Amino acid sequence: MAKKKKMPELIQDTVQVVETNPKKMSSFYAWDGDILVLNILGTPSAKRDAIGKVKGNQLKVSVKEAPQLGKATDYMVRFLAKEFQVSNKDIEVVFGRFNVNKQLRIKNIIDLPSEIAKDIER
Repeated sequence: MAKKKKMPELIQDTVQVVETNPKKMSSFYAWDGDILVLNILGTPSAKRDAIGKVKGNQLKVSVKEAPQLGKATDYMVRFLAKEFQVSNKDIEVVFGRFNVNKQLRIKNIIDLPSEIAKDIER
């Protein structure tokens, strides 16, 4: 008869749960550790690329690219990567690739764009 091994005790770490459901978030942003979660209200086919004002629990972001098969979202990721001084790969589109309502996760942030730095607490 084989001897049963004792299972090691499980150590449970305290994990802070960050609410990322845009309808339940109280602000346009949330920090998930070092990752910034942003709720975006996108405006494709704009006259210029710009980070706009906060509207409810979304940040308005306008881009020049037309909304064709997610091209405006891809363009927005490249635009925001320059603004946040991160790589395009550091920005994940959680949802909204084909919609004006989006949620992005941005990692490896060195500096916040001046347009929103005053609104975001670290």
